[in-house]
Amino acid sequence: MAVSAQLLVEELHIFGLECEEAVTEKLVELCILYGQNEEGMASELIAFCTSTRKDCLTLETLNSFEHEFLSKRLSRTWHGASKDRGHRHAGPRDIVSIQELIEVEEEEETLLNSYTTPSKGSQKRTITTPETPLTKRSVSARSPHQLLSPSSFSPSATPPQKYSSRSNRGEVVTSFGSAQGVSWSGSGGTSHLSLKVLGHPEPLTRSYKYMFQKLPDIREVLTCKIEELGSELKEHYKIEAFAPILVPAQEPVTLLGQIGCDSNGKLNHKSVILEGDLEHSSGTQIPVDLSELKEYSLFPGQVVVMEGINTTGRKLVATRLYEGVPLPFHQPDEEEGDSEQFMVLVACGPYTTSDSITFDPLLDLITIINRDRPDVCILFGPFLDAKHEQVESCLLTSSFEDVFKQCLRTIIEGTRSSGSHLIFVPSLRDVHHEPVYPQPPFSCSDLLREDKKRVRLVSEPCTLSINGVIFGLTSTDLLFHMGAEEISSSSGTSDRFSRILKHILTQRSYYPLYPPQEDVAIDYENFYLYAQLPVTPDVFIAPSELRYFVKDILGCVCVNPGRLTKGQPPKRALSPDRKESRTSPESIAACLLPVFRSVSSLLGRK
Repeated sequence: MAVSAQLLVEELHIFGLECEEAVTEKLVELCILYGQNEEGMASELIAFCTSTRKDCLTLETLNSFEHEFLSKRLSRTWHGASKDRGHRHAGPRDIVSIQELIEVEEEEETLLNSYTTPSKGSQKRTITTPETPLTKRSVSARSPHQLLSPSSFSPSATPPQKYSSRSNRGEVVTSFGSAQGVSWSGSGGTSHLSLKVLGHPEPLTRSYKYMFQKLPDIREVLTCKIEELGSELKEHYKIEAFAPILVPAQEPVTLLGQIGCDSNGKLNHKSVILEGDLEHSSGTQIPVDLSELKEYSLFPGQVVVMEGINTTGRKLVATRLYEGVPLPFHQPDEEEGDSEQFMVLVACGPYTTSDSITFDPLLDLITIINRDRPDVCILFGPFLDAKHEQVESCLLTSSFEDVFKQCLRTIIEGTRSSGSHLIFVPSLRDVHHEPVYPQPPFSCSDLLREDKKRVRLVSEPCTLSINGVIFGLTSTDLLFHMGAEEISSSSGTSDRFSRILKHILTQRSYYPLYPPQEDVAIDYENFYLYAQLPVTPDVFIAPSELRYFVKDILGCVCVNPGRLTKGQPPKRALSPDRKESRTSPESIAACLLPVFRSVSSLLGRK
């Protein structure tokens, strides 16, 4: 239920009552708790103040109003409702107190539990009522282990055996830049930080309707992508004009189009086709002979400009493949350029091991955050992995949404003492969240006021500016998806990771592969709006199942942190430092260490 604080203030102002911000927030909380709208709550509060002769609104007045009026009315409401459903219980009961209301709820839970598989241990939860609220002091005082109790949602919450016997904790496995002598500790968010989510033209901030796209709409998005990149390449390489695909020519021609496969199988050097643009070729296709190309790297969906010979109009013998052109870097303003050094920690889920649903790795991560106090923590999903064995087998006793909220609350409350800013990026493998790409941010309406300033829920993918340093964030396994489809030929040593990352930057898209992998459901209308790179990022973070690395690609520091609980778990740290007009790769230091059989990243200025 959405409640407007402004409307509440206006309703009270009609009767000459003024209230402070804290009082307004308490009123909004009461409206949500007791299901009242703004007008109804204002009317009842005016009546209460008149009858008790209170001239001003204070928190003490609201507490009296809640306990003397609202809670009693709630009891009467439940009393009337219990009579209507008297057949569910032994007989009608008079509920004259909150305690009896709790007993009725427990009786109903006992009845429901008789129809479910009994779980080990007690499933009773702490009851929070208007008469016995859970105070902020008690919330912040609880340890993460108390907040996240696996026995509350899993009947077989046994500690992971492999995780408990982990080794190589704290060993540096790889580094980037001048990582020696760098202090990998932050200021806990006490320094000035400017966090902005960039968009093209605006970022994705809420859910949207999907599964309504039509094939012509998809075709239009792909056509726009071909035309836009083609225009940039034409201008960059001073190309006079593009030729039609099916028109025979004895002279070399330059063609614009998109790489495709002539069958449903995997792309290979003999199955490459070029699908022309709409303006010059009306979307027609032509097979491509790559035998004359010494070096190439191609994948389905790649927008390319090719030069070759097309003597029959039925096959193009390619002789040249034009290199893609990345977007320019972000130019920070004076305020961003003068910012102090900062550190960012990055970790990617899943946050449970494969042999247990316990969140031991997550609890260790919280310990690391509280110890190192990074300025910003970027946490990628999945937080509750759809591919986990107990999730696939439906062995959890709580809903997926409840388990996620418990996990989120554990992270927020468990790191409150560190003061670090938290950035949450969803994943298509988050079992409770919308499985569509681009993916809207998580929703969390019950954040406390003190947490709202340091918690940011962003979309997947997302472009984030931290004091003018641009971070490209995506939790989708781009490296794995594109690596499975890419074909290449090179005369020298070639690094597949570098080629794929270069494609992402030059195609200017967070997911340039078309058609996408089967488990990636793309809404192309929103893909065109929210999954394009607005600028070339200074740091690009793309977690993958493949081996971790840190690389400099076209001036962008690209990082694969791996998964938090996979195999050889590195922790990585980067320190961007402002040099001249933008952050350069030479000013970034990074180290990867297996801290707790997991992958996490620390990013900060030297």
